[in-house]
Amino acid sequence: MFTIEHDFDATVITLVDDPATHRQEDVIVNAFEDCVTIEQFEPTTDRLQRVTLSPAQLRDLSAALNLPEGVYRLRPRKPKDPSKA
Repeated sequence: MFTIEHDFDATVITLVDDPATHRQEDVIVNAFEDCVTIEQFEPTTDRLQRVTLSPAQLRDLSAALNLPEGVYRLRPRKPKDPSKA
């Protein structure tokens, strides 16, 4: 299950681990204009863990989820020519 909320400066996605044998804490994804943060509370240390990704890292991660094992470099997309629309 997940929720999506649009705040003033970010889109916040919360991933809730459905009931399972080894349930994990919720994961919160904050999408800002210049970065994305992924947060999860760690009960053993009683601290919030945070990972910050650049837009390029997020793009690469998204692509990597659908690719086989290997080393890749994504090419930047060329802007569409509006005269060919």
